[in-house]
Amino acid sequence: MKHNKLRFRSDGTFKIVQFTDMHIRDGIEPDKDVQSLTLIQQIIAAQKPDLIVLTGDVISSYDVEDQEGTFRRAIAGVVHSGIPFAVVYGNHDSEKGISRQRLNEILKEFANNLSEDGPEDIHGVGNYIHTVAGSANEEDAAVLYFFDSGDSAPKSIGGYEWIHPDQVHWYRQESSKLAQKNGSPLPGLAFFHIPIPEYEQVWQDGTIKGNKGEKVCCPKLNSGLFTAMLEQGDVIGTFAGHDHDNDYVGDLHGIRLCYGRVTGNGTYGELERGARVISLYEGKREFDTWIEVGSGLEINN
Repeated sequence: MKHNKLRFRSDGTFKIVQFTDMHIRDGIEPDKDVQSLTLIQQIIAAQKPDLIVLTGDVISSYDVEDQEGTFRRAIAGVVHSGIPFAVVYGNHDSEKGISRQRLNEILKEFANNLSEDGPEDIHGVGNYIHTVAGSANEEDAAVLYFFDSGDSAPKSIGGYEWIHPDQVHWYRQESSKLAQKNGSPLPGLAFFHIPIPEYEQVWQDGTIKGNKGEKVCCPKLNSGLFTAMLEQGDVIGTFAGHDHDNDYVGDLHGIRLCYGRVTGNGTYGELERGARVISLYEGKREFDTWIEVGSGLEINN
């Protein structure tokens, strides 16, 4: 784990922009790719974040012949911004022609990349954490967790993969180590591609704000990540993608479950393309979040 590459600003804020489901597909509807990549640059320029997070389906690997070249093109604007960025993969990134390990090897070429392979003895590629230092010192002030939520579940079960128990155990260990080091749980955010089942629960409970235009495509199995986060007492918000017509935020037992806003034009979905913006506050267990869209409007949800 790399420490203190990230830091709260002098005013006590730390801003993250989440792009999700870019679905770059070189050679298929190239104008739509251009629109998506231009939008990303516009939002980065407008928001000037401290961190950019890509929450999966950066490319549609099954739709392209040159997966590596397409991935490089997809991340070019983020790389050239010079802003630190982190990636977790979705079910389409390594579906055909390229592995998550190879995608991460490409990322390691760039100085502002914070993505890591993560432990080899648990499921997935891209389980890692980063702390955010305080504005005036090197002490940990917040923590960011990144999970590989996998792709497809076995055919005997169907649907999408789940964040596995060994990943949940890894999270508990890392969370406990940080709490012991810092004297109490750090305010934390978690990022993954496929929403966990509690995204459906928070919708059923009616405590959401934003759009729900499709069913929650979560795993059929619940592996207990949300329960672990509640018990560890650090995570105050989670951020997923995957469902292009959902962008809602809901509060469940004190944790805010947030969808990003679909970014890519070359994929399904009726919502105007954009990104989710997150503002963390130093010394507080709270954050503000909103949607930024290509027209420059901010949508508070």
